[in-house]
Amino acid sequence: MKLKLLEPFENKYLGQLNNRVVMSAMTRSFANNSHEHTTQMAEYYERRAKNGIARILTEGVIIHPTGDGYNNTPHIWNNIYVSSWKTATEKVHVFNTKIFCQLWHCGRISHEDFTGGVQPVSSTDRPAEGINKQNGKQYAKPRRLTKEEIPEIYNLFLNAGENTIKAGFDGIELHFGHGYLVDEFFDARINDRMDEYGGSIENRCRFALELTDLMIKKFGSKKVIIRMSPSRDMGGIHDWPDLDKMLDYLIKEFNRLGVRMLDISCANANYFETSGRIIRLIRKMWQHLIMSGASLSIENAEKEIQSGYLDMVTWGRMLIANPDFLTKFKHSIPLTEFNRDMLEYLY
Repeated sequence: MKLKLLEPFENKYLGQLNNRVVMSAMTRSFANNSHEHTTQMAEYYERRAKNGIARILTEGVIIHPTGDGYNNTPHIWNNIYVSSWKTATEKVHVFNTKIFCQLWHCGRISHEDFTGGVQPVSSTDRPAEGINKQNGKQYAKPRRLTKEEIPEIYNLFLNAGENTIKAGFDGIELHFGHGYLVDEFFDARINDRMDEYGGSIENRCRFALELTDLMIKKFGSKKVIIRMSPSRDMGGIHDWPDLDKMLDYLIKEFNRLGVRMLDISCANANYFETSGRIIRLIRKMWQHLIMSGASLSIENAEKEIQSGYLDMVTWGRMLIANPDFLTKFKHSIPLTEFNRDMLEYLY
């Protein structure tokens, strides 16, 4: 069966691609104790590229130690980390695969154990609920960013972006989703600010839009993807408050600023209940590239492409279980089912 999903794909911003298959960004926490990318991590990405994946989105890469929130996450805030990532980008490019680095600030989803003793920052001073599985402690009480400090965060992203390009990445994915720093400004249930970065839809989007504007002006539309999660599963479907109005404003502003690539993520939820529903709202006002999927069957992925909702399809756990996913599919070899034990090692 000939699938559009597997045919070569040419995009104005990405150029010629092997197909429409994307390896989703997934937190793996296999960096060394100094947060450097390792040879084993490079080989992990190389295996997916060798088997024809068109584009790889890296695991979340921390823009600065004060934005960390996990054990053994890779960093990219200085030249040591630039050098450690070059092995991966070189290996992946041998197979004509594009690789984008996901830049990440964890915001209040953190603890002083991961930030070098520095109090995490957020749009609010209220801690996240629950226990941090990384250290078995409650999430730390964050410090509300002052208006004067916000440009400092933008500069951390810009610096990390520069290092991303130095390391040989094809571009940057800005992580605006999953309850981390930027999403903490979007979400009215978290953002309780009284200044121009809180309250109205326009104010809650201001942080993301100012940062996006700087990144697009610095690196260009061909180098920047926005990842966001307006709807995801958090013990039940969790949508942004004022969802329709938020999307109407935000997507049009992204378009105005020159954003041309969106990654709509749903954090392991059912696609059609979360991302797929959001994409059907976005597509009415967005004619540029959209990628999403994560949990779709091949058949449903093809339908989403044929219907014009998706341009590229992301897979996560399937590509952990099957680095040779495309080879197996093309030769009708049964796919290996994912199990959580696979998260304990790089394969």
